[in-house]
Amino acid sequence: MSAEALRKLEARVRDLEATARETEQDLGAALEPLRAEIKRLRTELTAKLTRWDRVQLARTPGRPTALDYVERLCSDFTELHGDRKYGDDPALIGGPARWGDVPVMLLLQQKGRDTKGKIKRRFGSANPEGYRKAIRLMDLADRFGLPIVSLIDTQGAYPGIEAEERGQGWAIAESIQRMVRLKVPAVCAVIGEGGSGGALAIGVGNRVLIQENAWYSVISPEGAASIIWKDAGKAPEAAEALKLTAPDLLGLGVVEEVVPEPPGGAHLDMDEAARALGEAVGRHLKALSGRDGETLRAERAARFRRLGAFAEG
Repeated sequence: MSAEALRKLEARVRDLEATARETEQDLGAALEPLRAEIKRLRTELTAKLTRWDRVQLARTPGRPTALDYVERLCSDFTELHGDRKYGDDPALIGGPARWGDVPVMLLLQQKGRDTKGKIKRRFGSANPEGYRKAIRLMDLADRFGLPIVSLIDTQGAYPGIEAEERGQGWAIAESIQRMVRLKVPAVCAVIGEGGSGGALAIGVGNRVLIQENAWYSVISPEGAASIIWKDAGKAPEAAEALKLTAPDLLGLGVVEEVVPEPPGGAHLDMDEAARALGEAVGRHLKALSGRDGETLRAERAARFRRLGAFAEG
């Protein structure tokens, strides 16, 4: 069956559900087989996705944002504002919370849920003050012994002139350096897009996870296509060359685990996506607990030094 056939089945189910609500009839007997077939087809189609298809799924409207996961998985979240130098950045937020029953410090790249929110948060692309705020939160995490949990979702740091004037590259470098030196555990999860230094700035974890339909790369497919072919329209070819999907990254050793999503993508069952993410992050937090600061720091530095290959001379 094609994607078009799946869309027709989904439309039929929506119509039946609307009829059931309006007439107060019990149409469960008719709906359950259709829902089961939709689930089967979503699983079948997911297995055939190209790398570019997965990039599109990472960007699909309605995909859970960092705050959607926080609402489902955390309690006692207190957002802390400002970098103590310039201002606050709504694209990169964070503060103390409980992940399940574990006290943590959250670092979140938040894209926004609607048009107004996305514009306010610049689609998750942070300015320098966002990364300096992250450094401030890392300092607090070290001081109070709070493990770091970061949820990554950005195409990259904000590329505006003002960001460059305020030291964008330097802020990202300082954030990476500070995260390497943490003496508390750090678990990072790519929940949508993980682009360039903007993602790596809060991605230097002892464990790095990625959701099934997320991507993580030194550059976006459009950016790579513009540089290599001078044509952003060749982004699908660039995505294939970059090997930026979750299965690719697991095979390359860039991530420790791929977190499964509901058939068809996280946007189709936010609660189930949150359950899987919460379980995975919680398991890695537990595995890292009890290790001393020097061990955690040495393991984190060694982990990233192992990535990639190079030859001297």
